Amino acid sequence: MAFRPLNARAPAVLLREAKPLKAIFRHAERLGHLQRLLESQLQPAAREHCHVASWREGCLLLIVTDGHWATRLRYQQKRLHRQMLAFDEFANLTRIVFKVQPPTVQSKTVGHTIDLSTVAAENIQATAQGIADPKLRAALERLAGHARNKP
Repeated sequence: MAFRPLNARAPAVLLREAKPLKAIFRHAERLGHLQRLLESQLQPAAREHCHVASWREGCLLLIVTDGHWATRLRYQQKRLHRQMLAFDEFANLTRIVFKVQPPTVQSKTVGHTIDLSTVAAENIQATAQGIADPKLRAALERLAGHARNKP
């Protein structure tokens, strides 16, 4: 007896047809739609810092990336509430709740990087030649050694 694999189906088809995934997909689409409506009412600078977490029983829960943006949005809460009521999806909106939750992806740690041009390195090296203190002279020569060849 030979094994005959089932025909592969596209992931989008699976999401729309499989019952457990269907509800998750609909919920994600709904949140995406609510996010677009929210972004249409936010200032451009605030859009990347505010995301819809849930919408139920008249309460809109928004996740904000840091306290600074949460404070700014709380000052605009009445205006935002009034504007959101204009949409049919938010017709029974009673309150907006802001929750601060920093992004889970850590940004690249910025360390001390030395990026000197060759001209700057030459100037530092020339300065080091005129220094009598051996420790300071060695430090300047080490610093000049960090030059990167730039065009």
